[in-house]
Amino acid sequence: MKIIIAGDGEVGFHLAKLLTDEHHDITVVDPHSDLLKMIESNTDLMTIAGDSTCISVLERASVKRADLLISVVHDENVNLITSIIGKKLGAKKTIARINNTEYLEPAKKELFRSLGVDHLVCPERLAAEEIVSLLEQSAATETFEFSKGKLLLFMIKLDENAQVIGKTLDQIAGEFPYLDFRAVAIHRNGKTIIPRGKDQFLINDLTYVVTKPDGIKTLLELGGKEQFQINSVMVVGGGRIGRKTCRRLQNTHNIKLIEIDKQRTIDLSEELENVLIINGDARDINLMQNEDIDRMDAFIAVTDSSETNILTCLHARKFGVRKTIALVENIDYIDISQNIGIDTVINKKLITASYIARFTMQSEIASNKMLHGIDAEVFEFIVKPDSPITQKQIRKLDFPQDALIGGITRGNESFIAVGNFKIKEGDRVIVFSLPSVIQKVDRFFR
Repeated sequence: MKIIIAGDGEVGFHLAKLLTDEHHDITVVDPHSDLLKMIESNTDLMTIAGDSTCISVLERASVKRADLLISVVHDENVNLITSIIGKKLGAKKTIARINNTEYLEPAKKELFRSLGVDHLVCPERLAAEEIVSLLEQSAATETFEFSKGKLLLFMIKLDENAQVIGKTLDQIAGEFPYLDFRAVAIHRNGKTIIPRGKDQFLINDLTYVVTKPDGIKTLLELGGKEQFQINSVMVVGGGRIGRKTCRRLQNTHNIKLIEIDKQRTIDLSEELENVLIINGDARDINLMQNEDIDRMDAFIAVTDSSETNILTCLHARKFGVRKTIALVENIDYIDISQNIGIDTVINKKLITASYIARFTMQSEIASNKMLHGIDAEVFEFIVKPDSPITQKQIRKLDFPQDALIGGITRGNESFIAVGNFKIKEGDRVIVFSLPSVIQKVDRFFR
């Protein structure tokens, strides 16, 4: 696929690197020549220095041959103009990053589509939705819902309380022959393993599991976890993510929002009627104690500083907060953060890349999620007529070793994947895949 990415920093660079791993023909357009030199020295990408709203720049990038034009600069107006001009110049499909969630209303989306913007992505809104989902599934470190909740992805960090420690998948299957869940990946010592029958679970494993709703209770018992009710929440950072998160939660939870900027605090107090807003620095331990941090069920740090978010979450853990969520924009910090006691890390680059990646596949994808802290992705494929995946039982498919089918939904029913299951047209299939085989997996669903 011929893809043009218009960016002005790390989001565009990360997206380009991700898609290069999947063997697309990528051209990066960016106004910063220094960044482009770094990209050229680390990749084989074609780069063009310039303004993506300039017709001559897009023509140099061969926009008329582009299958996909993605604009993810920080200014949403530039993204919208780039997409509109690019579509008029011949790009088959366009995606624009936006900040204004008003544009996501159905009528507004249709307006932009008529102008040439096929899809809109708002990273801050996606991040807020992920935070809300994590509070609903309090025992999970990471979670994602497929087919309106018929199947779910859970990530659980195993500790000494987990009943599965030292056991293989075959042993667990023998003890519990009718499990409503399946382990699809284990992340251990910086390496991701697609588990097979003889693989054992060890302490500190990050274990990814696809489960039916009925399997959640047993899954958590075996993982040594328990769901708990989250009522009181402290949010640090009143930027776009913090504001959107509070807006979603303010009528169902008791929320305190701490914001260091005085003017922003005033603005937030006018917008969020049911949130207690405090002007202060969350790194001040005395302030946090005065605001009853030890009585909070969850702590969410989403300031512009990854270091502040990590530090304040660690302080919250020290005061006994059971659920901590940190926005960590430096990807190099994610693995460290997960290993020093922070429950959940979210990253806007990964969230944005997850949303966009589905448009680079030839198969039909209902949803997908790029996982934080590990180099892997989960897809929900919609099975087309006569696609290779329908030809044989799962056990007889020559499915890639670095990918695994976790579950299937068919109408109102959901199934955990087993060897003798035969996938049919119209099924929705959950697949966990490492980057090296994503294109091979894609071929099974074309």
